[in-house]
Amino acid sequence: MTALVAVAHGSRDPRSADTVAAVVERIRLRRPDLDVRTAYLDLTEPNVSDVLDELAAEGAASAAVVPLLLGSAFHARVDLPALLDASRLRHPDLALTQAGVLGDDRRLVDAVRSRIFEAGVDVDDPEVGVVVAAVGSSHAPANQRTRAIAERILTGTSWAAAVTCFATAHSPDPAEALARVAAAGARRVVVAPWFIAPGLLTDRVFASVHEHRPGAVFAEVIGDHRAVADVVSARFDDAVAATTSQRSA
Repeated sequence: MTALVAVAHGSRDPRSADTVAAVVERIRLRRPDLDVRTAYLDLTEPNVSDVLDELAAEGAASAAVVPLLLGSAFHARVDLPALLDASRLRHPDLALTQAGVLGDDRRLVDAVRSRIFEAGVDVDDPEVGVVVAAVGSSHAPANQRTRAIAERILTGTSWAAAVTCFATAHSPDPAEALARVAAAGARRVVVAPWFIAPGLLTDRVFASVHEHRPGAVFAEVIGDHRAVADVVSARFDDAVAATTSQRSA
């Protein structure tokens, strides 16, 4: 049996680890046929290397590592592959595969929209403006894909506008996003986090929005929405199928 290692970024904020634990429990319920483990890239234990060492010590033959990341940037493109390469050298009998990131999957976009509804926002309210809060990346294509999330969230609604803002030093920042949705006619604002877990960055965006727009509504993070487990399961299956195909070619 191939183990599924769900890899989160990690955070000093305990809310993040609590949320990841809930996400992984949802994955276990979704895939009772798998040995599901949790690992972190930074700041939180257990780290990726330790989890893979543990699997090797237990005699596992293979593992597929699924990044709980919404963008394909430095962590997914550089950090994680380097960790897996190092583990392959230590454990040549443990076959390791890196699955794709969760990305901008339609199911996750739908999950964000459902979090907005849960915050009490009416789907048919034409005066609503949505500010999608995201982390931002040094990888420009990743930022561009994240900016496009906002327009997709409008699908099936009557909301006035949606704009993505970034918690880090990328444009637009929260103040710019608020100005854009206001210019589009929005009189009520909801902030929708494009984050799996809460933490210092979501707090930063919420504080900035509250400063400029005290009456804004704040939706929950994606968290343990069932869509996350569905996408993780799909990424795992795709990775295992691709590996099987390569071996049989």
